[in-house]
Amino acid sequence: MESAPNHLVLVAGEASGDMHAAHLVDAIKKLDPSVTFSGLGGPKMKASGVEIYQDLASQAVVGFWEVLTHYPEIRRAFELVLEKIDAVKPKAVLLVDFPGFNLRLARELKRRNIRVIYYISPQVWAWKEERVHFIKKHVDKMLVLFKFEKEFYAKHGINVEFVGHPLVDTLNITCPKDIFLENYSLPADHLTIGLLPGSRVKEIETLLPVMVHAAEILHRKIRPIQFLVMQAPTIRRPLLEFHLRDSPITHRIVEEDIYDGINACDFCLVASGTATLETALLQRPMIVVYKTHLLTWLLAKCYIKISDIGLVNIVAGRRIVPECVQFEANGQTIAEEAQKILSDEFTMTRIKKELRSVKEALGESGASHRAAVEVLKLLHRL
Repeated sequence: MESAPNHLVLVAGEASGDMHAAHLVDAIKKLDPSVTFSGLGGPKMKASGVEIYQDLASQAVVGFWEVLTHYPEIRRAFELVLEKIDAVKPKAVLLVDFPGFNLRLARELKRRNIRVIYYISPQVWAWKEERVHFIKKHVDKMLVLFKFEKEFYAKHGINVEFVGHPLVDTLNITCPKDIFLENYSLPADHLTIGLLPGSRVKEIETLLPVMVHAAEILHRKIRPIQFLVMQAPTIRRPLLEFHLRDSPITHRIVEEDIYDGINACDFCLVASGTATLETALLQRPMIVVYKTHLLTWLLAKCYIKISDIGLVNIVAGRRIVPECVQFEANGQTIAEEAQKILSDEFTMTRIKKELRSVKEALGESGASHRAAVEVLKLLHRL
């Protein structure tokens, strides 16, 4: 691969990172069409014109134990991206979230005297705060999505810019609730519960059976009720069907127009992650659900400093929706929490009101544009 005068390498290792990186690439192209792109990513980055070395986003894993079991392939991807970077000699490398991989990569890049931009901050404010000193040494510019992140990095003397959250721009509703449900042959007057079990295979295998169990309990206790199961683009439909095959619940799998699907729901069960913010922006009351390998959980408990893990609660600065995590991530507990909210109109109204404040905290529209401006500032200074 030949060196290009305005070349940027991007590294995204998860579905959400792939999406946000793609929007950033589109924004950069509008401002400066001369910039070219390559890197590790997924189908959305590829569709935006990024030459993909390897699709890392579609096979992302998280957690100590999970990463350990996939170490050989992760190591190969690490060596591959370094080989490509050595060949193309980019003006800068933009790292997108995925901290276990990207922070190690940042160290190698600084050894090569390559400028490093980090977009979508590692959650160092939640655990392993000593990583902030590593970031100060190895990252030239942090582009963060939340105001509290800018305050955190600024107090440590790190070059940081708050650009806002790109979901504010990308989350659009194209179909009203009643029409969406009609398109899926579902009545509009039934209570509709959304199941968002995640974007990784391991999440589906761990969380979907738990969510289905909770759905079956609600199915027995609340009538009429129906369920929409959201299929992330990184997940194959047969995997969802496998876990739903013997369930008596009335359900439909939503493969496209996920945001319209969430909007058609009255309440959601959501895997911890970006999906909690997507659900919050649509002001749908929810329960955050998460469970991981026991070893990963025990290790995390030794380091984690915050009481909540759901981004929706972290951004709010308090717990505004319930979290059923690890040992509480079981069908019975989730169903009981859901019933408490669904049976109390005051609580439903309160949660919706507090979710509006989360939307306000994510900043104004134009996040990808603002991030693109900051990236180009750095590129043009080199």
